[in-house]
Amino acid sequence: MKNDVRRLRTEHGWTQVQLAETLEVSRQTVNALETGKYDPSLPLAFRISQIFGMPLESIFFPGGDDAPPTGGKR
Repeated sequence: MKNDVRRLRTEHGWTQVQLAETLEVSRQTVNALETGKYDPSLPLAFRISQIFGMPLESIFFPGGDDAPPTGGKR
C-alpha cells in the first residue's frame, strides 16, 4: 500500500519522532510506514487520518501489488 504520510508530516513541519509520539508508536514504525515497508493496522490508519484531518483514502491508496485485479467476469 502506498501512502502520503511523509509528505503530510513534512508539510506540517513535524519530525518522525514528533509524529511517532503523537501516534504513540516508535519512530521506526513511522519510518517503515513512510518507506512502504509496513502497512498500518486499521486503528493506526484511523489515528493518522484524524491527526491530519483527512479521509483514509486521501492518505492511503493501492499501489503495485495492492492494486485490485483488472478484468474478470461480472
